[in-house]
Amino acid sequence: MSVLAGKRALVCGSTQGIGRACALEFARLGAGVTLLARNEQALRTVRDEAIAASPAGAAPRHDYLQADFSRPDDVAAVVKKHLERTGPAAILVNNTGGPPPGPIFAADAEAFRAAFTAHVLCNQVLAQLLVPGMKELRYGRIINIISTSVKQPIPGLGVSNTIRGAVASWSKTLATELAPFGITVNNILPGFTDTQRLHALIGTKAREAGVSEADIERQMKESIPMGRFGAPQELAAVAGFLASPAASYLTGVSLPIDGGRTSCL
Repeated sequence: MSVLAGKRALVCGSTQGIGRACALEFARLGAGVTLLARNEQALRTVRDEAIAASPAGAAPRHDYLQADFSRPDDVAAVVKKHLERTGPAAILVNNTGGPPPGPIFAADAEAFRAAFTAHVLCNQVLAQLLVPGMKELRYGRIINIISTSVKQPIPGLGVSNTIRGAVASWSKTLATELAPFGITVNNILPGFTDTQRLHALIGTKAREAGVSEADIERQMKESIPMGRFGAPQELAAVAGFLASPAASYLTGVSLPIDGGRTSCL
């Protein structure tokens, strides 16, 4: 089912985890996908996977762009040049790796500055670049991959909790401003999802507590009513819906996808 046929999507942080899963889901739904991340080899690999995932007989163009989210000006320059060459994109997925774990009181100013730059500032410059084209197309979807920490702070992720909240507020404000143009802005809040970041967090918690990673993993799963971690593809399926015409009246919301965990907090 090619519900996104004829549309282009820019997916950030798309070489692994949830970003990669979203890129492949959009390709499966018929969109042309532009991947944006730092690792060129990984970008090439996912670009080839997107080609393979595209519907039979379809020929959407899949591209990749290489940029570092610690440098918003570089991100803007790369994306601006790409849009001038390919034309407007209808879908933007803001997604990048979270800040390192640690208590908020121990974090220095640079940790907050770096996180704000990679998440809030890059989201802003990308929205400013893509929204004019969305208005031209009369179709726009901005999807932000954040965290359930927007609902309930996660222990040991002080800087991340702070910045995720800032992104959520930015998103809700933008949703109100863009609603008259039919452009939607929504947040996906992943719970414990089976990604490299989650397993790195498990390792950190295990070392700090002096227990095994298996013990930490068991404790985390026990906090989830469904008793398991989510799969990136499960979140990508929701992103596919939010990007589709079917979600045209849904904006300014934050959707937890966490196996019921936050409902119990």
